[in-house]
Amino acid sequence: MKKLVSMLIVLSLVMTFAVSTASAQDDTFNITMVMYSNASVEFFVPVVNGAQDAAELWGVNLDIQYGNDDLVTQNNLIETAIANKVDAIATIIQDDDALDENICAAMEAGIPVVAFNVDDSQGAAGNCRMAFMGQNFIETGYLIARRMIEEHGLSEGDHVLASVEAPEAVYAVQRAEGMAKALDEAGITWELIGTGFNLADAQTMTVQYLLGHPETDAIIGLGSVNLTVAPAAVREAGMDIPMGGFDLTADIIAGIEEGIITATVDQQPYSQGFYAVTQLVLYLKYGLYPSDMNTGGMGLVDISNVAKVKELVGTIR
Repeated sequence: MKKLVSMLIVLSLVMTFAVSTASAQDDTFNITMVMYSNASVEFFVPVVNGAQDAAELWGVNLDIQYGNDDLVTQNNLIETAIANKVDAIATIIQDDDALDENICAAMEAGIPVVAFNVDDSQGAAGNCRMAFMGQNFIETGYLIARRMIEEHGLSEGDHVLASVEAPEAVYAVQRAEGMAKALDEAGITWELIGTGFNLADAQTMTVQYLLGHPETDAIIGLGSVNLTVAPAAVREAGMDIPMGGFDLTADIIAGIEEGIITATVDQQPYSQGFYAVTQLVLYLKYGLYPSDMNTGGMGLVDISNVAKVKELVGTIR
């Protein structure tokens, strides 16, 4: 049913575009970008930088709003954008169902919507959005788990702590799925804990887990917050175990340089912001339909290439 509704809405949107595009090309487009997180999450700085650079390049007005880790707030922001009759919306689809109604309402109103960073787990079949710019979480979850297994000789009977900010979120579920496939193949046990997005809380919860589970042989941080705090948590727990995971922050880069963090998956957040805005503009101006874009992650950042990445962390990477 979701897929049928999506197809009908797309047809309606195409018809709306055909009628309105001539006059719209002479105007400055107003695009609203709705984040799920709050403005303090370090990972999203390059996303915003990419979106702002695209907005400047194309001469559009970009309004960035934050849901502060709350789906109700995020939905309210999308509703406000619709009420304000913006030209387009880019948003994160953190949950498979919570945003469906409002995203479909935007599309029905002739407002194109693209997803970035996190998509519905069913893709276009699960949500009315036109396209997704982001990472394949299942593939990269498997990738980082295999790297940890191979580099550190993890084997049957070993135990891994997998930590993530929001375990129910699409990105967390899919990263865990990929990781679990690799660990299960090797007979390695694992446990997933949710920590939230606050760095101090995440560190405390990681320390508590390690103290309660001294048999833990490695950590895989399935989110930037979790890998960022992992080195300090391991030190505080008085342990010496390998760790790897996702995303890039200054602390993660430092951990790789020091040989504490094995590797991390870079999902190239600048591209997510830049192409979300760019594809919306290309649709509004020329009718070029947005397309899904895998923003990378199959090449890990480790000691062999960290120097090339370091100077771009926090701005582009």
